Amino acid sequence: MLVLLPPSEGKATGGSRSPLDLETLSLPELGPARAEVLDELVSLCSGDEAKAAEVLGLSEGLRGEVAKNAALREAGTRPAGEIYTGVLYDALGLATLPTAARRRAGRSLLVFSGLWGAVRIGDRIPSYRCSMGVKLPGVGALGTYWRNRTPLAEVVPRVAGRGLVLDLRSSAYAAAWKPKGELAERTATVRVLHSTVVDGVEKRSVVSHFNKATKGRLVRELLIAGATPSGPRELVGALRELGYAVEAAEPEKAGRPWALDVIVTEL
Repeated sequence: MLVLLPPSEGKATGGSRSPLDLETLSLPELGPARAEVLDELVSLCSGDEAKAAEVLGLSEGLRGEVAKNAALREAGTRPAGEIYTGVLYDALGLATLPTAARRRAGRSLLVFSGLWGAVRIGDRIPSYRCSMGVKLPGVGALGTYWRNRTPLAEVVPRVAGRGLVLDLRSSAYAAAWKPKGELAERTATVRVLHSTVVDGVEKRSVVSHFNKATKGRLVRELLIAGATPSGPRELVGALRELGYAVEAAEPEKAGRPWALDVIVTEL
């Protein structure tokens, strides 16, 4: 099972004194692209602060992120699983996973990133600010860059192998790589719906904050259970065994992912 995750806007700071070494990161085929994006980001943030903040979409209160980006090559690093924080990662709770589940997480989780393309949770990276929606000078829109100008389209299918792909990315990060053909048929996306009963009638609504929390919890429980679903149909069974209410929409056409709805009654 390969689980595709978005990063988080919030990131932990600090780290070891060891600076970034691109050659140590997983998926080495992405090395040249990572170096190009890193060069563009550092160059942008080493110049006019106001321009950099505008390109990165930073509010006045986040102007300090510009200086942090400018120093990325010298900054301390931490495993990506510690760098990424936020609702999904809090619910996933990587640090508190049992040893066996933590090993499974290291093999199964792949975090997409505007700066790195995709990294494993054990890859050592510095704290940074650069979302997939950014359009960097010299590189352009990062979603398009990673989709069209890098080997990401060859790398992810290789990493996925013959098993299930559980795609929990937001739309901006999903734009960087989309499964095709037979691999898409082994891919499942998840939507979290909140079910309430009003005057005896069930109503369902899409949730945002708790969407992330639910996704983090279900990944955590799959890892702890040691579940190894081979495809979307088996994933539905595994989630139901864990107590989740799941509805699955099998694609009408070949070469399309499955769409799973996880129904929650409490937030």
